[in-house]
Amino acid sequence: MQTELIEKLYKTGDLSAEELKGLIENRSTDDFELLSRYARQRCEESYGDRVFTRGLIEISSYCKNDCLYCGLRRSNGNAERYRLSQEEILACCENGYGLGFRTFVLQGGEDGYYTDEFLCGVVSEIKEKYPDCAVTLSLGERSRESFQRLFDAGADRYLLRHETADKAHYERLHPKEMSYDNRMRCLSDLRDIGYQVGCGFMVGSPFQTVDCLAADLRFIKEFQPHMVGIGPFIRHKDTPFADMPDGTAELTLFLLSVVRLLLPKVLLPATTALGTISPTGREQGLMAGANVVMPNLSPVLVRKKYSLYDNKICTGEEAAECAGCLERRVSSVGRRLVCERGDYGS
Repeated sequence: MQTELIEKLYKTGDLSAEELKGLIENRSTDDFELLSRYARQRCEESYGDRVFTRGLIEISSYCKNDCLYCGLRRSNGNAERYRLSQEEILACCENGYGLGFRTFVLQGGEDGYYTDEFLCGVVSEIKEKYPDCAVTLSLGERSRESFQRLFDAGADRYLLRHETADKAHYERLHPKEMSYDNRMRCLSDLRDIGYQVGCGFMVGSPFQTVDCLAADLRFIKEFQPHMVGIGPFIRHKDTPFADMPDGTAELTLFLLSVVRLLLPKVLLPATTALGTISPTGREQGLMAGANVVMPNLSPVLVRKKYSLYDNKICTGEEAAECAGCLERRVSSVGRRLVCERGDYGS
């Protein structure tokens, strides 16, 4: 058991890349039990027993990119495409507000239909109607000018997974026209502008090594994001990675606890992907140090079309059903779902 290394991480909030690599490579069940206990303690010191909800609105399944792992990739001729109108997005917010959501996450592929003008109009109207709510965007790479305009319109947060902090690994997951350097530029711009910024990566993605994971964790520690989204890689049948093995819940949970100890105040979701790969994945995520859940507010008729990976859960449930189910799941592990914006460090 790596008690000494785990104690060091708990006390200092930091480990070198080599130490992180060793912690991952030599992990045991006993290591995880100690690590997760410390992670829960750190989470409770900042947030108590509270778990924050984010109402997820998947606005478009169109994407100009061709990422090798994603079901929305432009080369997937079997993908069912849709776009939500401004009225449909606002209807989702109205429904969510009534259910107690105080953060709305607008997520979609990189779809040129959603111009700055369109998105700024949506964001400003949400903020006008619901001034006590936060708006989070997760719409991929954009120019610094675009990020600035959206921020000026009222967007509070931006989620942009870095996917991997290893440049060579990044290039094996993405087409040639996409750039690791540009992804990092976007994250830097978002921080400079003043967003609460989220990054993250897939656990068990194709060609990922322990060195890749150590680099991801070091990047997260040095970048100091407000949010970190990590979940298992889950293959999609209509992508070049259709025959690759999925990531595991076990390693994902271990890394959630490590991230919590590296960044004690971070907003850390127990993701839908974790709930997809394990029936109790989200509950286990909360026990490993997570403090955010993201139920789906998208119209039921489009949910199955937003197919990033196979067998995604909750595609047939109304928003109220998703919220009610999550409330029960959260309560089952002694935590409390709250009606708050859930800002970093709040």
